[in-house]
Amino acid sequence: MKFTLKKEDKESKARLGEIETAHGKIKTPIFMPVGTAGTVKGIHQHELLEDTLAQIILGNTYHLYLRPGLDIIENAGGLHKFIGWEKPLLTDSGGYQVYSLSGTRKIEEKGVKFQSHIDGSYHYFTPEYAIDVQRTIGADIIMAFDECTPYPCEYDYAKRSMHMTHRWLKRCCDRFDMTEEKYGYKQTFFPIVQGSVYKDLRLQSAEKIASFEREGNAIGGLSVGEPHDMMYEMTDIVCSVLPWEKPRYLMGVGTPTNLLENIALGVDMFDCVMPTRNARNGMLFTSEGTINLKNRKWANDYSPLDPNGTSFVDNTYTKAYVRHLFASNELLGKQIATLHNIRFYLWLMEEAQKQLEAGTFTTWKNKMVKKLDIRL
Repeated sequence: MKFTLKKEDKESKARLGEIETAHGKIKTPIFMPVGTAGTVKGIHQHELLEDTLAQIILGNTYHLYLRPGLDIIENAGGLHKFIGWEKPLLTDSGGYQVYSLSGTRKIEEKGVKFQSHIDGSYHYFTPEYAIDVQRTIGADIIMAFDECTPYPCEYDYAKRSMHMTHRWLKRCCDRFDMTEEKYGYKQTFFPIVQGSVYKDLRLQSAEKIASFEREGNAIGGLSVGEPHDMMYEMTDIVCSVLPWEKPRYLMGVGTPTNLLENIALGVDMFDCVMPTRNARNGMLFTSEGTINLKNRKWANDYSPLDPNGTSFVDNTYTKAYVRHLFASNELLGKQIATLHNIRFYLWLMEEAQKQLEAGTFTTWKNKMVKKLDIRL
């Protein structure tokens, strides 16, 4: 992987860049649609390419490991070939499941015992095995196995967890460095900063992660319920330590406003289920704020889905029509809404890139964040 910084904003820490992988280039800042089980729910791969212009998507190691399973993915020639996706892929190591499956897992120094949400069977992930699984899946960028702590989290627990994550990172790096890719192209490994919402822990973790000198770095353990101001404070602290010449990936974040504010703090990469999950529930993100299409107020609104007079999918789809699809429980409504929201998120990234190139990012960002959280 190669990362090129092309321009830096004079009024903030925002950066314009480009990541080059074996499966293509990625302009940053970038949002990665989440395809947990090898699919961005409800839409085709060709729609991701042609309608949303996605440059990279994300899969989840834990879910893909359980189903369809490693043998099927490996026999297909890796996840790219299995799902018919020729652009870059990133895999989350399963560390988030250490957090989200708290009722059905047991954490030990050696690793984590999970109980499958599918059939109740038990599985054991060590840092080494998380690397092996991701090697087999074949993503271009693979992540360290870590513990994502909850919020709120006691200081002592956050500290113990952070140090264990660092020990796991050493084991991940050793395994990554002693193994080879399976499908004839290079993979890249990113460590993950932890430390909950404690400044001293975040600083310590960022310094530790930077010392491993990998090709990129990630920030985890945020967007788990903490106030947005606290998220921004932690991100700012971490970005002040992580090397400026390497990409920074803020995991699991977030709202359109979150993305713009964190870009201003120096983040290059994002992922979140919010645009797709909210779309399936009738919530649209637009350039003027959010719309709940299930509200009756849209029943006779024949304007495009975005109030600025255009749609991020197709101008033939009106608010009234897509609302009718939701009211009728037609799957097409969820599909249109999903395409719209992903396209909006990627449009927002493209606009951020244009503003960075023009030297007007901060003015534009401040104008946009005043509108994005408005409920229309």
